Amino acid sequence: MKKHFKTNNFNNLQNINGKKEMSNTINIKNKRAFFDFEILDRYDAGIQLCGTEIKSIRQGRVSLVDTYCMFYNRELWTKGMNIAEYSYGTYNNHIPTRERKLLLKKKELRKLERKIKESGLTIVPLRLFINDNGLAKLEIALAKGKKEYDKRETIKQKDTSREMDRIKKRY
Repeated sequence: MKKHFKTNNFNNLQNINGKKEMSNTINIKNKRAFFDFEILDRYDAGIQLCGTEIKSIRQGRVSLVDTYCMFYNRELWTKGMNIAEYSYGTYNNHIPTRERKLLLKKKELRKLERKIKESGLTIVPLRLFINDNGLAKLEIALAKGKKEYDKRETIKQKDTSREMDRIKKRY
């Protein structure tokens, strides 16, 4: 059975049965995290947003470049995430670089906090996306910092794989 869609808003889709489905087009990645860190474990966390922040996220005006996560009073917070001001916002616009609370289950928070204290790992955001229910989520990872020679090794591997792909295309 085919699904027929009619559009209501710029991001909402509605099928024949009247159920709303969100178009999942927002996927903002932190490419630097994959280069600087070795990813060990991944989690999807909700973000506590205020005001016009979700509208800016839906426009794709987010930067995860210098973002990191830290624990404060047994809660996980993200610092350095830049969500640009909403272009149609008024005096009620949000502060672009404020700290935002990440929403995880208590069990996951305790596990992350224990691993960070024990083995010197860190938590880095990998990507920001909007799930099927229209909620903004941040994929975070438990990561270990790479040494300089590890970074050179990943660059070497990428170059060799590109070269192999070029050779395969020729033949």
